[in-house]
Amino acid sequence: MCKGLAEARRGRCGGRPHALLFAPLTANTIDEWAASISDTLALGLITEGIGLQLPILALPHWSDAHNAHPAVPLRVETLRAAGVQVLFDNGRFVPHRPRHGNLDAYPWHAAVDTLP
Repeated sequence: MCKGLAEARRGRCGGRPHALLFAPLTANTIDEWAASISDTLALGLITEGIGLQLPILALPHWSDAHNAHPAVPLRVETLRAAGVQVLFDNGRFVPHRPRHGNLDAYPWHAAVDTLP
């Protein structure tokens, strides 16, 4: 276990994370992640995290217009089937109206409180 950020940066924490938190998760990113597209470091880490069976939490941030696309709910279910805890319902994340996203109201606490 790390005793601080400096130790973590030097890689002195046992080499394996206890959990991964991905937030804010956009509709574009969930589409790539569910399709196992790893064209960025962040996507590569969370895609690999599934294979390593790490606990992964994802907190979405997209509009109800994005959510209305039939692919988005399918991607949520794909990731859930792979073991990812997508914090998308039950008072956690609720899609906002297009162009009305408010990161100040984003439920960061829902993700942090759910971490193992």
